[in-house]
Amino acid sequence: MTLPLNMFLAVAGHALLTLVVLAGSTASAADTSSLRSALTFHASFDGGVDADFALGDRKLYNAPSLDKRADATIGLPTNAFVAAARGEGRWGDALRFKDKSATTVFFNAAKNVAYRDTNWSGTVSFWLSADPPGELKPGFCDPIQITPRAWNDAAFFVEFEKRPTGIPFRLGAYADFKVWNPTNRKWDDIPMADKPLLTVDQPPFAKGKWTHVAFTFEKFNTGAADGVARLYLDGQPRGTLSARTQTFTWDVDKSAVMLGLSYVGLFDELSLFNRALAAEEVARLHGLAGGVKMLLK
Repeated sequence: MTLPLNMFLAVAGHALLTLVVLAGSTASAADTSSLRSALTFHASFDGGVDADFALGDRKLYNAPSLDKRADATIGLPTNAFVAAARGEGRWGDALRFKDKSATTVFFNAAKNVAYRDTNWSGTVSFWLSADPPGELKPGFCDPIQITPRAWNDAAFFVEFEKRPTGIPFRLGAYADFKVWNPTNRKWDDIPMADKPLLTVDQPPFAKGKWTHVAFTFEKFNTGAADGVARLYLDGQPRGTLSARTQTFTWDVDKSAVMLGLSYVGLFDELSLFNRALAAEEVARLHGLAGGVKMLLK
């Protein structure tokens, strides 16, 4: 039996549409599968402050100060500088940092950050809702800092600097202090090109708005001047920290993922990955409906 031409075209068109949809679904599943396989840690802060998924310790800790993490206790501190913000997150709940405090909240980095002493790469992703002109205190604040020692010694961080002339946002990727500053130069004497900082002078943060922040790093701990870090805001590339020797010597058991250092605002959806995500993967991460926990289902 021969189908009429119009019926044949209709059947063929339906079959082609079905194939396109199936192909798109398969591609989408493959895309999310690649993100899921690289994930080492995720804290949605929904219904609690401990991580939803972790290759290491899931617990959130608080300590009296940065240099007293050995005295940490489990959970949020009692001084209320940070609290669970029910229903205020990018999705679900979040952490709200209310004021500056010496108290530090953190996750242990061991296994959650996939540290390698050779050819290390990775990605850090989170969401911030901040009103820099209205809420941030003058000076510096670090929504996140990852290090075993100090901000300028084998450390990653992002920071705001609130000053009269503006509020830039920066990514810092500081190798071991003796690597990036071998002659112990004073800060003001170091040329800007030698400082391992990437600056965005007009970042997109605004009152009532959630902004996705992600940074990637690759070819760290190679011994060569080829380590590169990239910053993304709302899924868009905002700059690259030029290639340099990025030697990070960590004692992973003393390393921490510290949150909200002098930061005032909301923090949500912290995710860590064991490789540098490509630009299109960061864009996909930014657009992931329901957040990273959807990858865990």
